[in-house]
Amino acid sequence: MTDQPLISKAGDTLAASDVYGIWKIRDAVFAVEQQCDEPDVDDQDLLEATHHLWFEDAEGPTSYVRLLTDPDGARRVGRVCTRREHRGAGQSGRLVQEVTRVWGDGVLHLNAQAHLEDWYGRFGYVRTGENFMEAGIDHVPMQRDPGIIR
Repeated sequence: MTDQPLISKAGDTLAASDVYGIWKIRDAVFAVEQQCDEPDVDDQDLLEATHHLWFEDAEGPTSYVRLLTDPDGARRVGRVCTRREHRGAGQSGRLVQEVTRVWGDGVLHLNAQAHLEDWYGRFGYVRTGENFMEAGIDHVPMQRDPGIIR
């Protein structure tokens, strides 16, 4: 476990340094490590209905997650990532648990990288459809219904 404080901000309250740090970790994980073939910046990060949660050290975010709220109220968890040197410390799990604590009163949706289906299952997410390709990576649609205790 980390002793880093949890940071939670709505997209419309992010400072330029927050945006830089968020894009820096997502670029390192998704573009460099995973070689995703789609742009990460998608015009959703600065919206009032978008929430960002992360832990950070002096170099910026160490683990990060984004929660989108669609116009119809559906909540979508995404962009879950952890810097390589911080993996295995449970930071991503703590972030997913915090998303559930704060927003778990409704259905939560996510598109999990297929190799992480069982990991998300530990938090109450279940498969809702067939595998599909997103950003050049095999994904699984999943959701978590309210009231599941994990």
